[in-house]
Amino acid sequence: MLPRLRSDWKSLALLDAWRSQRHRSSGELKQIHAHLLVSGRITDPYAAGKIISSFVAVDIGHAFLLFCHLQHPPSTFLWNTLIGAHTDSNQPLAAVSLFSDMLSSGRLPNNYTFSFLLRSCIALSSLSFGQQLHTQIEKLGWEHYDFVQNGLIHFYASCGCMTDAHKLFDLSPHRDVVTWSAIVNGYVKYGKIHVAREMFDQMPERNAVSWSTMITAYASTGMFQEALDAFNEMQIAGVEPNHAGIVGALSACGFLGALEQGKWIHAFLKRNGLVLDRILGTALIDMYAKCGCIETAHQVFDEMPERDVFAYTTMISGFANHGLSEKALELFARMEKEEVKPSEVTFICLLNACSRLGLVELGKHFIEHMKTVYGIEPGVEHYGCLVDLLGRAGLIYEAQSLIRDMSIEPDSYVLGALLNACRVHGEVEVGKEIVDSLMELGIDHSGSHVLLSNMYASSFRWEDVRNVRRLMEENGVTKVPGCSMIEVDGAVCEFVAGDRSHPRMDEIILLVKGMGKQLKFV
Repeated sequence: MLPRLRSDWKSLALLDAWRSQRHRSSGELKQIHAHLLVSGRITDPYAAGKIISSFVAVDIGHAFLLFCHLQHPPSTFLWNTLIGAHTDSNQPLAAVSLFSDMLSSGRLPNNYTFSFLLRSCIALSSLSFGQQLHTQIEKLGWEHYDFVQNGLIHFYASCGCMTDAHKLFDLSPHRDVVTWSAIVNGYVKYGKIHVAREMFDQMPERNAVSWSTMITAYASTGMFQEALDAFNEMQIAGVEPNHAGIVGALSACGFLGALEQGKWIHAFLKRNGLVLDRILGTALIDMYAKCGCIETAHQVFDEMPERDVFAYTTMISGFANHGLSEKALELFARMEKEEVKPSEVTFICLLNACSRLGLVELGKHFIEHMKTVYGIEPGVEHYGCLVDLLGRAGLIYEAQSLIRDMSIEPDSYVLGALLNACRVHGEVEVGKEIVDSLMELGIDHSGSHVLLSNMYASSFRWEDVRNVRRLMEENGVTKVPGCSMIEVDGAVCEFVAGDRSHPRMDEIILLVKGMGKQLKFV
């Protein structure tokens, strides 16, 4: 509680004390505001400015109300305070509107104003407004300030205008780590990962942000080994990984099955006392689940202080993929009990769980449940899961009827699910229809032809097998060889089917044989 206020100067002193507190209460701030009103000190531009800038931190709506009732023209500092606050609170339109009012009032913007507005332009994806700001920046002479120049580079890069971004980068006289990171991040967003790496390698100084940019870029584009290599390089360089870099590295570990490296990252989080927030916790769950450690994934899930839809969905997916469909369904019930709203992906995972258990009626129930309870319209992925569920249960013709009655065009996943069911249950003629449909859609995937060929072979229709193989040759459809990855002594080794040229192939064979002896097949 604040002590009783007795004088004007004490109110400003208490305001400074309030601003220095770690846990700040809007109630205490309103006490100070009331005293300024009663004493008449609120008419002082300095006092008014301090109280408004203080309210920005706890109640932006109240700060804006005070700003609108000022008894004197607001300073550029106050305009910037309100514009920056709305930018930081993800209200870019309000920030732009305030800028328009600022110009109408006759107050000129400064370099800080443009720094905030360029960030709002990025949030709005408005290239034209950003270009107008660039013109004003040059007219007022603010283009030489480092953070304005960095803001412009970041803005053009975010809009995909890499020619303009690089031109500004070349003209920049003082390139700091922020400038370099802006251009690297731009090439990443533009999809030029190799160019981004070239620029990254030229950086005179790299921080956690620049390293995490490359790690995330590699992980998001499927270059998982490169992501882990970059993460290891960062460790060697002595740079402490930040939140984004850790999440990117965990994603790569999950896709590569690099369990030991994933465990090392988990241990790093514990050593440094980092809280398992929703993003980090979900990344860890996903990594452990993909590496086969479903019990550890569940333990991480239970240890999370807060769990959102992403954490629940990732855990449900992990259970379903490990054949623990009952636990997946139980977790969904817990999710609904805790009033966490599921997403479209959640229902895809649930339908996969039903498919593995053969729960046809429950799968149909989930399709209706997502529509009637949560207002989620089933997409082609949901129908694909339902077709797979019906196909696994041997209901081939019901699945075929579902595809015909679908309100959306079936894709390769939906047709592929039915084709696989036809292979399992020996429905050769229906399978032939599916392959024809795939060819009509222009999807001449080798897998569909191979499945059809195998179905013909199972029925001893060797002439049809030869026809399918000949059709593949005529259409230039080639069978893609299988690819596998395995972690040996902390290093991820990749090899394709039939390839024995890998330098550590003998070790891999011995390791796989050893694993096989430990496995118990049910």
